[in-house]
Amino acid sequence: MIIAANFKMHLTPRKLATFAATLRESLDSRLQILLFPNTACLANLPQCPVRWGAQNAYPAQNGAFSGEIGAEVLESLAIQTLLVGHSERRALGESQDFCAQKCRFYAELGFTLVYCIGEPHDVRARGRESVRAFLDAQLQDIPLDYPNLIIAYEPIWAIGTQAAGMEQIEQTHADIRALCAERGATPPLLYGGSVKPNNARAILSLSNVNGVLVGSAALVVSDFVQIMQAGLQAL
Repeated sequence: MIIAANFKMHLTPRKLATFAATLRESLDSRLQILLFPNTACLANLPQCPVRWGAQNAYPAQNGAFSGEIGAEVLESLAIQTLLVGHSERRALGESQDFCAQKCRFYAELGFTLVYCIGEPHDVRARGRESVRAFLDAQLQDIPLDYPNLIIAYEPIWAIGTQAAGMEQIEQTHADIRALCAERGATPPLLYGGSVKPNNARAILSLSNVNGVLVGSAALVVSDFVQIMQAGLQAL
């Protein structure tokens, strides 16, 4: 069971250290915990037996790419996990081709990749087949058979509002599983999009849901611990 958290621009290094000190007391080896702090925190991560990851990276070792971070720096910090394709990055202009380029580059380096896909509200409104076609396009040129790939389904319309319905999650994860199987791949599937302590257990109990990617609910460590406990209950 994978419980991941994307802290986005939140949590200073000091606040992250406090978070990690509390979290450490609740860790359970049956859960794989992935935490994605902001870039400023990566150079001084607190001691905590979780998998730390970067929210973004440029597909190059180093170079003249102002404002970016590359593989050389990440590897020097012992960071081997990367979030790719988040809708907030796509909204800033990252194309499907660029997301695929990132995945291929960091797969070659052996990174664990959490690749995000998800549809906007207008696509969801057109029905299940439209959603399936949209997600299929987001899987194009992604190395789905890469053993360290994790797919996170985050419907854009559910981020920061309310989670998708259980039937919607179950159907969409089944469709993603089928799309991957058509390419001979079976990556773990996470659900993201307004995951909270009060809905985590129901989500994690669904078929084809192998974990969650948590946003705002991860900022309060007691809430995140409750989501972890929901993961243990769903095992």
